[in-house]
Amino acid sequence: MPIAFFERHGFRGLDRKLLRDIAALAAGILIVGISFGAIATSQGVPWWQSSAMSLFVYAGAAQFATMGIMTAGGGLVAGVAAGLILNLRHIPYGMAVGGIYWTGLRSKLIGTHLLIDQSTAFALAAGDDPRRARQAFWTVGVSLFLVWNVGTVIGAFAGQLVADPKVLGLDAALPAILLALVMPSLKDRRTLLAGVLGTAVALATSFFLPAGIPVLLAVIGVVVMGKGTGKKEETA
Repeated sequence: MPIAFFERHGFRGLDRKLLRDIAALAAGILIVGISFGAIATSQGVPWWQSSAMSLFVYAGAAQFATMGIMTAGGGLVAGVAAGLILNLRHIPYGMAVGGIYWTGLRSKLIGTHLLIDQSTAFALAAGDDPRRARQAFWTVGVSLFLVWNVGTVIGAFAGQLVADPKVLGLDAALPAILLALVMPSLKDRRTLLAGVLGTAVALATSFFLPAGIPVLLAVIGVVVMGKGTGKKEETA
């Protein structure tokens, strides 16, 4: 990627505080990436497949969910569907920060691929300063993309040396990531109820449905609460 591309998107004179925050975030992402690679290897996934997934999908929570469902016997369709559902949150992300990187076809393609929770959060935190927002988005997006992929490769090869990843607590990586992802939203009562209902549906159906299907049925919680919101607005 040419240097002019980065200069055009505000990479000159990077803010030291921004770099410090990104460095701390990158350290955490590296650990999670290593966890993903190690867990994938322990489940029998070849290193090149987990690495390709990180390179072309680049969505931590969705990757963990898809891999977990597929290796548990849930099948390709259920695994991919779970990943797509998790990534639906990227639609409002794109609407919120699309103007930051939508300056040309190349920027659209690259920016869309780098659109994750962290790059969106840093861009929005920049406030009304478009230059600072672009700088934050691209710096975070590129940095974490590189770190995530390096971590996946390291973990994939390191996983071959660990007989049981559970000894290191790597099996807790997915639940921890998903919990961190949804915790802020649970402050809203309706969102909390949707989560509780979806969890109840998933748990109840897990006794007689194949792996992966109960997770998809948990979307019922969102559908039910969404209809409730629509009716409430109509009566108002």
